[in-house]
Amino acid sequence: MEVLLQYLDDLDDFVGMFALAAERIRRAVKALALLCVTVAVQLLGVVLALTQPPLALAVVSLLAVGMLYRAAVSHTIRAVTPTDASWGSSAQVAIEAR
Repeated sequence: MEVLLQYLDDLDDFVGMFALAAERIRRAVKALALLCVTVAVQLLGVVLALTQPPLALAVVSLLAVGMLYRAAVSHTIRAVTPTDASWGSSAQVAIEAR
């Protein structure tokens, strides 16, 4: 009976080895796909800027507004507290609600 348990344990380790290898391959493929998409978007941006400058400016403006909006509504940016204020006591400081 114990031999069967050892055999099943070895079989489990063998399958786990392939699962770990598959995870490394998945991460590499995901990183490669992200790199390809990033390069393609940058190249399309350069082509757009060279062929249609007004349209490229409009796209950049929309992206900048989107990034500013995201930064304004993000919950990861905490409010400045009075202890963080190093510019003096006359400045208005937003206080976090606790």
